[in-house]
Amino acid sequence: MLAKRIIPCLDVKDGRVVKGTNFQGLRDLADPVELARFYNDSGADELVFYDITASAEGRGLFPDILRRVASEIFIPLTVGGGIRSVDDFDRVLKCGADKVSVNSGAIADPSVIGAAARKYGDQCVVLSMDVKRVDGRFRVFAKGGREDTGMDAMDWAVRCVKDGAGEIVLNSIDTDGVKGGFDLEMLDELAARVSVPIIASGGAGTMEDFARLFARPGIDGGLAASIFHTRQVDIKELKRYLRDQGVEMRI
Repeated sequence: MLAKRIIPCLDVKDGRVVKGTNFQGLRDLADPVELARFYNDSGADELVFYDITASAEGRGLFPDILRRVASEIFIPLTVGGGIRSVDDFDRVLKCGADKVSVNSGAIADPSVIGAAARKYGDQCVVLSMDVKRVDGRFRVFAKGGREDTGMDAMDWAVRCVKDGAGEIVLNSIDTDGVKGGFDLEMLDELAARVSVPIIASGGAGTMEDFARLFARPGIDGGLAASIFHTRQVDIKELKRYLRDQGVEMRI
């Protein structure tokens, strides 16, 4: 059995780590470089770095902060924000990323997934999906959760995996920052449709939420932000707790 992954997420805006609720009400929390160093030393399995306004502002990701973050850590780093082309993949990888997350850029030009997968391998291409319930359906949102694309999220995931996405981060807008637990219904539906690793994002509030998450089939990792940033949950303690619950972990 593969070990499950605990993944902190740095949502970066104007050079600072921020966090909101349901993708709104962003508040300043920390310096991304200091936080990356903390997570590297705290037992995190990977780290995710999102420049959360790059796509909405129509610009590229800030490379200077990314290079500084990458220089501080020795765990795998996934980076997203403003990724629109294979050239963007190349630029981010050269800054120190191990995997590249694409969301709005793939919605605008779906061919970027296949092109990047052919050049760098499926394992490098992460499909990030911001998903919200609309009229009883799971819909894909673009531009940091600001724009409803009208697309069915599960159909979109299947298409992107077929094109070469090697992993999916499913961000539930409905549960983001609420701390009421992961969106298990949404995750179950995705796991039934694709066979690539799935990282759950949005809703973690307690260690028990991770135990419930990893009891579901097809879920490979749990991603969270505020509960780790505020030290509400300690990653090493979380991993020991999950191991005691029978979940395979890297301690």
